[in-house]
Amino acid sequence: MPIPLRVLASAFHAAFLLTPSVIGAEVESGKQAVVRTMDGYKGIWFDLGQRSEFGSKYSGGLGAYTAKHRPLAVYAPAVQKTFFVYGGTTEPSQRHLLAMASYYDHRSRTVPRPVVVHDKGGVNDPHDNPCMQIDETGRLWVFVSGRARGRPGHLYRSRRPYDIESFEHLSEREFTYPQPWWIDGGGFVFLFTKYTGVRELYWSVSDSKGGNWSQDRKLAGMGGHYQVSNEQSGRVITAFNMHPGGDPDKRTNLYFLQTEDQGDTWRTAGGEHVEPPLTDPQCSALVRDYRSEKRLVYLKDIGFDASGNPVILYLTSSDHRPGPVGAPRMWSIAHWTGLEWTFRDITTSSHNYDMGSLYLEPDGTWRVIAPTEEGPQQHGTGGEIAVWTSRDKGQSWTKALSVTKDSRMNHGYVRRPRNAHPDFYGFWADGNPDSMSESRLYFTNRAGDQTWRLPYHMPEAAAAPEVVVDGQ
Repeated sequence: MPIPLRVLASAFHAAFLLTPSVIGAEVESGKQAVVRTMDGYKGIWFDLGQRSEFGSKYSGGLGAYTAKHRPLAVYAPAVQKTFFVYGGTTEPSQRHLLAMASYYDHRSRTVPRPVVVHDKGGVNDPHDNPCMQIDETGRLWVFVSGRARGRPGHLYRSRRPYDIESFEHLSEREFTYPQPWWIDGGGFVFLFTKYTGVRELYWSVSDSKGGNWSQDRKLAGMGGHYQVSNEQSGRVITAFNMHPGGDPDKRTNLYFLQTEDQGDTWRTAGGEHVEPPLTDPQCSALVRDYRSEKRLVYLKDIGFDASGNPVILYLTSSDHRPGPVGAPRMWSIAHWTGLEWTFRDITTSSHNYDMGSLYLEPDGTWRVIAPTEEGPQQHGTGGEIAVWTSRDKGQSWTKALSVTKDSRMNHGYVRRPRNAHPDFYGFWADGNPDSMSESRLYFTNRAGDQTWRLPYHMPEAAAAPEVVVDGQ
């Protein structure tokens, strides 16, 4: 039975607050708009406030948070630019969340001043960070996350292809943890979360122009979930955990689903049809029963191997609190071989919210770029970034090199751009998880042997990122 369509509510425009560091403010007048930019790349700092003996459950520079906002960057070959979004702020002491957009120009090797797409007003929570996509015409779509039912999400589209100078506000709707996937000729498959007392997974699809949208449909409701997803050739895959009793601190189990027809049907990795919403924790989508192993599951990334089979990157832990109590925290992959799921460990980490990305490359190299090494704030979120590689489909892993070292603050949330260019292969933010600090943004190349820091202050309209030497 076809999904009934409805038009998203429109014509809501976010109020922008003027601050001393703002260069301009976007003011709509018919089809004209004056862009509002910031005078540098300043990431949002945040502390969840749930503290135990070894500090906060998670805190620090969270401009590239969360793992469940994806993608945060897209490389556009037509213009040789990597466009990206992040959670910015006016000044660290203000913790005023701004949904920012910008790009790295691979020809000039410069970045412009970043643009404010949406001002979150009094919100300082990076759960409201944006993610983005680019459609087949080159229009940039920015999905600014909401939070629970008290703060709605917002959808924006650039007025011109491959251009960050002006965005139109299309709608306000309920969504958190946005994961939009553009299907050429088909429109969006949009995966997201709704707070219904617990965190449940939903999806919605658009028409081929991203205009009219279907009703929201529930994908899974087993007490709550977090998910990571990806898309290839019209096929959307998702991996998710479940929250026993609705408690995210008890997150466990590993599940997988896929759709090749924009959500009309959902199947397991083995092709078995399932009928959403999933409500049974022991359903056929279960990849591994970590609940019986008394392990917590923190999802990091998901991708496709050379045969199109899914590979899931995740971390398991024995406790939701930071510090030694949760050790060992193990980075692992689950790989569908075409016949069965296999599991391999990569390395260990010091924090549940250490977040990195998985790269499954055409030459057969599997790569993980993540903060697996101990940082200056030992028990805090993040650490030093390292590259891990496998050349036997994930069966064995070797640390290739350290990307950062001798840093002043922990680095965290390494994000993989969609269609990643070798010169802008992962980007992230730093920050002190133990106390409020400034937060700067970085990116690295594919090898991980060169890292750049985006300019914190920009007196000019464009600037070259600074090469980082030993974290300084």
